[in-house]
Amino acid sequence: MSIRAIIVDTAGTTTDLNFIQDVLFPYSKKAMADFLTKNQDNALVDYCISDVKDIALEPDATLERVTEILNQWIEEDRKATPLKTLQGLIWKQGYNRSEFKGHIYPDFIDNIERIIAANIRIYSFSSGSVDAQKLLFSHTDAGDLTTHFSGHFDTRTGNKLDKQAYSNICNTISLKPKQMLFISDMVEELKAADAAGMLTCQMVREPNARTAKFKVITSFDELEC
Repeated sequence: MSIRAIIVDTAGTTTDLNFIQDVLFPYSKKAMADFLTKNQDNALVDYCISDVKDIALEPDATLERVTEILNQWIEEDRKATPLKTLQGLIWKQGYNRSEFKGHIYPDFIDNIERIIAANIRIYSFSSGSVDAQKLLFSHTDAGDLTTHFSGHFDTRTGNKLDKQAYSNICNTISLKPKQMLFISDMVEELKAADAAGMLTCQMVREPNARTAKFKVITSFDELEC
């Protein structure tokens, strides 16, 4: 059975983790208070604020307290959906102001056409929101890459460490697990995808990275389509 789709992780796989940790996260933390104050009447932002209060079990939290909670979650790299949604909105502001560009590894950019030419669809799966992924891939040094993707998945699909998330992806794009290859730098994510029946491949960009039983590549140049 041939591969029909590749699902790529972002941080550490297509995107330099340092870009996310050193540029995107600090930007969202610095901008959070002002953004919430100015956009609290926006329906989506208001929903996220309510969701934060629910998750934190602080129904009477002030906007200042919600900001503190969100910034603490940023420090902890919590995969909470309201945080990821708000970060996506804040990053959109930063991209639109040209305060930064999305970092994508050149070897991924160089191999996109080759993958598609092999009749293989490309999807991304990240703990960052779908909107954040689209922003990342549309504001790169190589221009807008989103036209090369068939879709994006985030925490609304499921936790990346949970087998069910990968089963949900299979159902969504109507392919059998063995027709799909998941590429990530994280062993735990690969274990979950493997448990769902997907083919797996570990991207190892750092020489001291933790590895397991999975096939390893150090660049998309090594990926056999």
